Amino acid sequence: MSPRGSNLPAFMARQLEFAAYIRNPKVHPAPADIEPRRMQIYLDLFYNNIESFLSSGFPVARKVLDDGQWHALVRQFVHRHPSESPYFLEISQEFLTFLHDAPPDDLPPFFLELCHYEWVELALSVSEEELPQEGVDREGDILNSPVVVSPLIWKLSYRFPVHKIGPDFLPEEPGPDLTHLVVNRRRDDSVGFLEANALTLRLLQLLETSESGVLALAALARELPQLDEKIVYEKGVETLARLRKAEIILGARTVPEP
Repeated sequence: MSPRGSNLPAFMARQLEFAAYIRNPKVHPAPADIEPRRMQIYLDLFYNNIESFLSSGFPVARKVLDDGQWHALVRQFVHRHPSESPYFLEISQEFLTFLHDAPPDDLPPFFLELCHYEWVELALSVSEEELPQEGVDREGDILNSPVVVSPLIWKLSYRFPVHKIGPDFLPEEPGPDLTHLVVNRRRDDSVGFLEANALTLRLLQLLETSESGVLALAALARELPQLDEKIVYEKGVETLARLRKAEIILGARTVPEP
């Protein structure tokens, strides 16, 4: 079989040879007519840039693997994954795709969910979506007015408690219940999270279409006939306050003057 690129013009074949070596120097030979010292510079720049970006984008994921595991994982990503985006900020998303489509066998069972959780923080921090500057009363009555839910929130559910994972907590099995989180970008552009439950996520959905917080709570209570309506209301009011404090709820919608 002819070597890869042998039927291409010389320059294109050389590009493929050059790129193949940079992506995996242990498998592919270095171009014969390039000084090894110069080739090493390209090799180091390419790998170190990608590894550094992944380390900063997935800091907890980096810590739960030892050095050998981590660098082997990055090498597999660089060598095996056909990235479709040329943008540096989308390396993290490409890494997630790699982990989803072709995960190495020796990774912890929680690793993909942990990386997704860490990626969400980056995705929100660079999102071009803006918080509304008009039509919102931050101190308004969210019980009796339409509620403004932040457009910069992600409602997430995981099998593992990803927000608690670290070098000292490495669960081998999923928890008995799903872990529900709301991650959001606040007015000062910091990204935070709120540990929630399935009812909180449903309440946020209802708030987006209800004419007031009270009506959203009433709709939630109708969906839970097994629970006392008064308790649903009281707990719901507490939850609304927590969501507002976390800037997941931005305030009450104001009616424009005629």
